[in-house]
Amino acid sequence: MGGQEITIDDTDAETAGASPIPTIRIVLADDHEVVRSGLRLLLENETDLEVVAEARDVDSARRYVRGHHPRVLVLDLNMPGGSGLETIPSVREEFPATQIVVLTAEREPTLARKAIAAGALGYVLKDAADSELMNAVALAAEGRTYLNPELGAKLASEPPESDSRPDNLSPREIEVLKLIALGHTNGEIAASLFLSVRTVESHRAHIQQKIRLTTRAELVAYARDHGLLG
Repeated sequence: MGGQEITIDDTDAETAGASPIPTIRIVLADDHEVVRSGLRLLLENETDLEVVAEARDVDSARRYVRGHHPRVLVLDLNMPGGSGLETIPSVREEFPATQIVVLTAEREPTLARKAIAAGALGYVLKDAADSELMNAVALAAEGRTYLNPELGAKLASEPPESDSRPDNLSPREIEVLKLIALGHTNGEIAASLFLSVRTVESHRAHIQQKIRLTTRAELVAYARDHGLLG
């Protein structure tokens, strides 16, 4: 189980006739070699993605992030050497330029919420990797959040842990804010909550007026600070 760790030599591509260096460098961390191989082929099918190293445990993942300075770490939550969930905040603290996308078979919404709250920007299920992973990596590289839509809808329907609602936001506004913070578009939010896009836009405008914040980054920070994501 796991196979041999692989690290890929970083050869300078600025030579005559060489292709431009891909814009998003990735470290893959999964304890199954066949999974890593499949993911590498999937990702490198895109011209702007490059897998610079493959890790089979938490220690090697951290070592390769330190050595290769990737833009994105694709991280399985269940690997030898420690909990992937516990690894997220420590990696983000030590390597703030590296964003994290969780790739897992775990379908529990609570686990997705904890991963996002810990600092991951993406949460992708392995059985949807072929359709979701590349988008999640691209969004994470831009500092944006991606959450599997099925889990995102379940999380949005959960009430906040506290009965008190920040800034007098309505329960529906909190649902919309959660999905905004998790990276969903107005159209996706409308589909998840069975609303029209215009209604979602109205809720979003009311949220921004109440909390006096407008950008997505500010809304994400607000949701995290008020315990709406974990």
